[in-house]
Amino acid sequence: MNFILLINGTYIVAAVLFIYGLKLLTSPVTARRGNLLSAVGMFLAVVVTLLNEEIIDYRWMLIGIAIGGIIGGLFARLVQMTQMPEMVALFNGSGGLASLLVGWGAYHVMPLAGLFVMTTVFLAVLIGGVTFSGSLIAWGKLSERIPGRPMLFRGQTLLNGVLVIVILIGGSLFLSAPETSYPIFLGIILLSLVLGVMVVIPIGGADMPVVISLLNSYSGIAACAAGLAITNNILIVAGAFVGASGIILTNVMCKAMNRSLYNVLFGGFGAVTKGAAAEVGGEVKAISAQDTYYILEAASAVAFVPGYGLAVSQAQHVLKELGDLLEERGIEVSYAIHPVAGRMPGHMNVLLAEADVPYEKLIEMEQINRRIANIDVCVIIGANDIVNPAAREDTNSSIYGMPIIEVDRSKTVIVLKRSMAPGFAGIDNSLFYKENSRMLFGDAKGSIGEIVAEFKNV
Repeated sequence: MNFILLINGTYIVAAVLFIYGLKLLTSPVTARRGNLLSAVGMFLAVVVTLLNEEIIDYRWMLIGIAIGGIIGGLFARLVQMTQMPEMVALFNGSGGLASLLVGWGAYHVMPLAGLFVMTTVFLAVLIGGVTFSGSLIAWGKLSERIPGRPMLFRGQTLLNGVLVIVILIGGSLFLSAPETSYPIFLGIILLSLVLGVMVVIPIGGADMPVVISLLNSYSGIAACAAGLAITNNILIVAGAFVGASGIILTNVMCKAMNRSLYNVLFGGFGAVTKGAAAEVGGEVKAISAQDTYYILEAASAVAFVPGYGLAVSQAQHVLKELGDLLEERGIEVSYAIHPVAGRMPGHMNVLLAEADVPYEKLIEMEQINRRIANIDVCVIIGANDIVNPAAREDTNSSIYGMPIIEVDRSKTVIVLKRSMAPGFAGIDNSLFYKENSRMLFGDAKGSIGEIVAEFKNV
């Protein structure tokens, strides 16, 4: 009895740490502490659960902690900021696989359990399997190991519908006689993995961040189902937190990408066929670092718009230095942040916080758009799709209707970019040819460094 009280008491402490940790994640200033507190809560929950020797002995527990700690430490040190979206996809997939295995194990331990338990087992393996295989496809697309474009074929929607119907029929047969339906159970696992692949392959380009947040929610729902299957309170609580927060984030992402939640849930986005997009052309006006200095030095308000290229070049620190030099000259400096800049929500917030950019200088898209006409210079650092006017001007564009930072309405636009290559959505950017746009070609870190040198040499 005392041992049960210890476990449940620790679970309560862990749940409190989860809630407080999530609260701290709402600000870059406290996010690291929130992440640490949540990790401590999960560590306590895992350890107190495994202290029951009926589950596992101490040797295996210590081995698991050591292996997990080493892998986590290596990921934290070696994974680059630009690889974080695909890393999150792998984390989601790992959570889905874990839930699938827990459900599978629960079936072996309790094949004669009641209808409720077997239903949660069915849900755990189904949602876990979809999450695992879908996350692997998302990882492959984001890391460009497989083509990022939508993969479509005739009858794809019909096939997905048939898969869902077959899984539901198989689930009904399994639940009617679980102790004699092991082959059906294995078939459900296999079909769930196939369904995960089929749901994600039609999605590509700029829609992938929405998929990541949705799969994150799926991993939480699968964990919650697994917790119900084995009657583990903290797994139910943690899964519910992840599932709910993932759905909220998915909704935020849908609004940022101008997609409906219905289309996300039923796989109808990223595969929309449009007419031919308008041809992008005109004269590109290149500019030097010295000329960029003259334009910035004469400005009274400058807005930086960071994107994936900022993370690639690791230019956040030199950008902060440039911002400080501008402010020393009385120039108003702000950082315009799009919800999906850098292919992941909050990516740019974290990157700029790393360089000690004050949080109050990070301006959300809606706010900056309201005052962008009064900004003298918008400096685009590695962003592409999130500033592409085609989202507003070209009804046939694949990103038409997507909210963007409307930098083309500012007085002058300076784009820092390596080349004229398209962004993640795979379409040309008409911003580069606008009359008020100038292109500063080269690595962002090097280009900004040259501008900083011009300021210091005065």
